[in-house]
Formats: sequence, structure tokens, C-alpha cells
Amino acid sequence: MARQRVKSKEQRAKETPPPHPPLSKGGRRGGNEKGIALVMVLILSVIALAIMAGLIYMITTGTQISGMQKRYKTALEAGLGGADITYQLISARGNPNIPLTNFLITASNVGGVDCLTPKLNSPTSSWPAACSNSLTIDPNTQATYDMRFDLGSYRAYAKIADTVEGNSGPDSGLIKGGVVAANTGEVNVMSMPYLYTIELDAENSTNPAERAKLSVLYQY
Repeated sequence: MARQRVKSKEQRAKETPPPHPPLSKGGRRGGNEKGIALVMVLILSVIALAIMAGLIYMITTGTQISGMQKRYKTALEAGLGGADITYQLISARGNPNIPLTNFLITASNVGGVDCLTPKLNSPTSSWPAACSNSLTIDPNTQATYDMRFDLGSYRAYAKIADTVEGNSGPDSGLIKGGVVAANTGEVNVMSMPYLYTIELDAENSTNPAERAKLSVLYQY
């Protein structure tokens, strides 16, 4: 009887199935592993989207910066063109055969006072009180600039902010018959050129945001 009982116990032990793994919430085995995989997929998706968004942002920003630099370079070229015209204007100040209207679209006239002529030919201390020597140019206020030039789709505003008087003037050619002094006692006058501080503001006629400002010290 004892053997049969032992044998029956062994048989029952063999016939008893192994214990099952614990059930997850929802009654499914292996649910924890599937949840971790889903979380990993979501994290990798977020990282991929962040990288793509960063690349798109860098490309867009680079395109915008390139466009801004291109517009600024164009406005800067317009400002340099306005500076060249201003140089011609200054060079013609001593030649009565070249009227200023050949170069000017408009000139500053504050309260009926001509400001351009004294700015070209006299030091700043001798300018009329109505003439401004401020460095600021406001395109909407004519009194803040002396000249305005239309250069294609751009408009350049220029003003003489300061003048240091000298003794230079237009070239009169050779006064003597040769290239050396005829008299040993002749003293040549040292040339002291005029110095003009010029402010320029160039901007697009249809988009004032496209602009460039220049400050020039011109020696004549």
C-alpha cells in the first residue's frame, strides 16, 4: 500500500502541469514586453521628427539669410552709386559751366534758405542756422538730406554733415610755361584740401526695409 501511495504521488506530480506565469493587466501574458516595445517606437519616432524639424528649420533660415544678404548688397551698391554722384557734385562746385541740376533730383531748402551752396563752399561754423548738420537722414523729411538720386528701383539720399575748409579747387592746368618754377624765390602754396563728411541712405523705393547706410569722409 505504501508503494502504491508513493507511486501514485509520483504519478500525480508528473501529471501536474507547471505553474503559469503571472497574468498582466487585461489578462494577457507577455503584455509588459509589448508595452516596452511600443514606448521605444514612440521615443524613436519623436527623435526622428525632431531631427527632421531641425533640418527643415536650418534650410529655411539659410535661405532667408541668403536673401537678406542679397538685398543688402543691392542696396549697398545703390548707396555707392549715390556716393559717386555726390563726388561729381562736389567736384563741380567750382565750375559755373556745370549746373548742379545735372546731378540733383532735389536739394535741401529749409524755410527758403539754400543749404547746399554754403555746405559745399564754407566750413560748418559758417552755415546758416537753418541748415542741419545732423548725421540722421529721414527720407520722409526733406530738411534732413541735401540730395536725392533715383537709381533704378532704389533711391539714395545724401547730405553733407560737416565741411572743413581748405584751399583746393578745380584743376586750372599749367600756369607756368614749364614744369619747374621760373623764379628761385617763388614759394609754392601747400595744398590743403576740403574735407567733407557725407552721410548716405539708400533704400528700395517699394520696400524701405531694403536699405544700406554709409558714412564717407571725402577729400577734395
